[in-house]
Amino acid sequence: GMANAMDVLSNLPFALFGFVGLWQLRRFDTSAAPGTATEPPGSTLDCAWLFFAGLVVTAAGSAFYHLQPDTLRLAADRAGMAVAFAGLVGLAVCERVSQRAGWVAAWCTLAGGLLAVACAAEANNLVPWGLVQFGGMAVVLALALTPRVPGAIGLRLGGVIALYAAAKLLEAGDAWVYEAIGHLVSGHTLKHLVAAMAALPVLAALQGIGRKGLRHNPGAAAATA
Repeated sequence: GMANAMDVLSNLPFALFGFVGLWQLRRFDTSAAPGTATEPPGSTLDCAWLFFAGLVVTAAGSAFYHLQPDTLRLAADRAGMAVAFAGLVGLAVCERVSQRAGWVAAWCTLAGGLLAVACAAEANNLVPWGLVQFGGMAVVLALALTPRVPGAIGLRLGGVIALYAAAKLLEAGDAWVYEAIGHLVSGHTLKHLVAAMAALPVLAALQGIGRKGLRHNPGAAAATA
């Protein structure tokens, strides 16, 4: 009885991984003993907050769009993606360039992404949105080929890129996948599931941080409110 049910329900992994990541980050805030706060690697964890919050917003926006697709709802879908994408780009830059550059990159990507969403909705111009998506991933790919900086959390950028590429291929082959597997599930539905799995390398890196006793910088987070 739900319109486009599989495309709607396949957004649940975005929400699940998003909340798991936010819960893990919250643990860093509450588990550090008073007076023994060890600074995390600059803005890395702040970018992680942005990334996981973006996954939750993506789940809501994408489900909202697929229930009744139209231009306004598509903008909501893309806006959530822009938030998550900004966090990911920021994490990549923190890992391979510097912490300060990563935070700046996250905010620039977020501003550019939301502006691109507006261009697509108001002027039907998809060029800026394409530049944000593919240009941003090109940056992440280039950074994956460079060494990590001191203090990096060990995020495996190659795994994130591979999952993103697989998701885009499934999206491009939406109808073909649907026909190939006997109308069981569409490529777009599978795209949601695979794209959500891109959160796994970030979650794995966070577990490594937790073992080192690092915690999030609440002051930097408060500055973003």
